[in-house]
Amino acid sequence: MVAAGIKDKVVIVGMGCTNFGELWDKSAEDLMLEAFQEALADAGVEKKDIEAAWLGTCFEEVSVGKSGIPLANTLKMPYIPVTRVENFCATGTEAFRGACYAVASGAYDMALALGVEKLKDTGYGGLPDFGSAMGTKNRFLFPNMTAPGAFAALATRYFARYGLDPAEGKAVLARISVKSHRNGALNPKAHLRKEITLEEAMKSPIVAWPLGLYDCCGVSDGAACAIVTRPEIARALRPDPVLVKAVQIAVSAMGELTHQDWDGTHVETTCRAAARAYAEASITNPRKEISLLEVHDCFSITELVTYEDLQISARGMARNDVEAGFFDLDGSMPCQADGGLKCFGHPIGASGLRMIYEVYKQLQGKAGPRQIKNPGLALTHNLGGVPYFSIASVTILSN
Repeated sequence: MVAAGIKDKVVIVGMGCTNFGELWDKSAEDLMLEAFQEALADAGVEKKDIEAAWLGTCFEEVSVGKSGIPLANTLKMPYIPVTRVENFCATGTEAFRGACYAVASGAYDMALALGVEKLKDTGYGGLPDFGSAMGTKNRFLFPNMTAPGAFAALATRYFARYGLDPAEGKAVLARISVKSHRNGALNPKAHLRKEITLEEAMKSPIVAWPLGLYDCCGVSDGAACAIVTRPEIARALRPDPVLVKAVQIAVSAMGELTHQDWDGTHVETTCRAAARAYAEASITNPRKEISLLEVHDCFSITELVTYEDLQISARGMARNDVEAGFFDLDGSMPCQADGGLKCFGHPIGASGLRMIYEVYKQLQGKAGPRQIKNPGLALTHNLGGVPYFSIASVTILSN
């Protein structure tokens, strides 16, 4: 028997997403319930219809705690199987993948994926320390590693390889941030709803050169969830379910860090996950076939490099597409229509599902003032870790 993947075996029939932001007055449980209630109402189903659930949360000590019990308790869904998952910043998509695979296998008719994070309660300005999550090797291999520093190294290497002088490189990255802020200002659920100018982005305080303040996403509180089922069940529930064409995840074995064949200008896990997702979804020319993107823009350089890793832009040529407005809201392939991590925000466990939420609304024509024209195939890209050891997920959806 040859594995056939999950193409066209699963559909999304309901989704929910809270506002993202500094939500001091809401607990993780409040956010879980809010996202879930929206998804239930959207799907037109009852809690009793959901047979299994996956809960994604990364820093469980400050969010909800270990195990699947917090979901069952908060949503009052006793005795169904609940699996808690964590895969760094790709946690939300990992939860979605579990629910999709369960339905595609025939084990369940309907499943729930929910991601949540209360990052602001940690008191950190950025992400808490991942050291304990990575074991003792972390202290020896990269004792002073930070996320901005790791992606700044990606940027300087990319500039050097493709001949961008510092001013040129900064301008390209700034253009990406300006675009995301423009889109985020249209999104009532976004954490940061403020347009910025190219000059403001260029002159913002440096965090890790060449990345300035506006090149870096913030961290947020928030939750998002999806209810998935089989196509034949969905037909009786709504006229516009969203079809899952592929969900692929690739995980680094840290070879990029320990071998010299990695060139430092791309993220290998993204390349591998994208190639597998395209094969699963029967996509042969992503630049021509995909109509919108949501990518993991933890930093502006990540978005730039991801365009190339996804085979949308040729190697070293993404700057041309950025400058031509190819990824703008009114461009050929809008990216970050909701503002992305940069402006919607980044509660780790929820981010992957938030991307899917935006694509779901776009494919249904329900994205309001940021609605793109005639959406077809859509792609989300969710990345955990740093360029030299990472987890990348690519999901392809269709109306």
